[in-house]
Amino acid sequence: MQKNWLNRPYYSIGDYYKERFKDRVYKASVSVADTCPNRLGLKGMQTCTFCDIWGSAAYEEQREFSLEQQIQNVQNKIQSMGDYKKFVVYFQSYTNSFMGIRALEAMYEEALKFSNVVGLVIGTRPDCISPAMINLWKKFAQKTYVSVELGAQSFYDNFLEFEKRGHTAQQTLNAIYQLAEAPEIEVGLHMIFGHPGETVEHAIEQAKFIAHLPIQNVKLHNLHVLKHTILEKYYEKGLYKPVDLDLYTAMVANFIQYLPSHIPIQRLSALSSRWDELIEPAWTKHKMIVFQHIIDAMHAQKIFQGKMHDSQQSPLLPRELPVAFQAEIYDQTLFNNYNAELKHPAPIINSITSLG
Repeated sequence: MQKNWLNRPYYSIGDYYKERFKDRVYKASVSVADTCPNRLGLKGMQTCTFCDIWGSAAYEEQREFSLEQQIQNVQNKIQSMGDYKKFVVYFQSYTNSFMGIRALEAMYEEALKFSNVVGLVIGTRPDCISPAMINLWKKFAQKTYVSVELGAQSFYDNFLEFEKRGHTAQQTLNAIYQLAEAPEIEVGLHMIFGHPGETVEHAIEQAKFIAHLPIQNVKLHNLHVLKHTILEKYYEKGLYKPVDLDLYTAMVANFIQYLPSHIPIQRLSALSSRWDELIEPAWTKHKMIVFQHIIDAMHAQKIFQGKMHDSQQSPLLPRELPVAFQAEIYDQTLFNNYNAELKHPAPIINSITSLG
């Protein structure tokens, strides 16, 4: 039976925050990290195919300001609208556990100096979790809300290879269970749909798998092409084309109906805030248009969160990645050949014939 989620067919993170904090809570994004293992080329890693120079920062201009000023700027803007009195500070761009413990501790303390900040949200990679980092998060979880959002992106290794993530789905699973040993820390997953060869069935299988993992929220994105990315080169070469809105909507709707109703969903799609950098799909510019398209489709098909989740089924809590998630889904040959071409471009042959 569908629950009362203000006429939405899913349980939003806003609903969860209001239940937990007894008030509306705004997630204030800040930019403090300035790199990640991929960009530094550690262990042979390469920059993720979809990542632009801003490292997933929503508002790159914030980096000109101190952390204190970034938080103050967001609060001034949002409070002027009169809707929010409480905030969680979201350390968003790049990899926010790829910094020194002392530096991070000082930043967290700085954020909590604001009396209306009720929590910390840390965005990071599954392969950048250490015992020392978890201990730091546990320390802060004793006095405030702490949520760690893992850039899982997919549980299909083939799709992670396409993204050049540099980590496996099994590493994501390992990180989830590492964090689960500290129940005072909430765990979120970022998921991306729209890889080559990806279908609605792939989205469903991931929802079924996630349903039995110790995680507390999810965030959904559509893979989109930005300027100055590897994905742009694939797009120009005709190797990659983003999924259309109808297919993406079907992926999201079906993922949601297999997801348990107690897991809050942070967002339904990506939003490109820098329109001049977006190449395709154009609908990624329009948050509310995409949101309404998905909501309307779910209502029309009588789909809602948890509809297809079998709550009577025993929790499996899988610690090993299913074999199906390790299968090859699309032919990587053309991409591999083009990557090699980018790495070792053909020599430029001088066409001018000497007359000497």
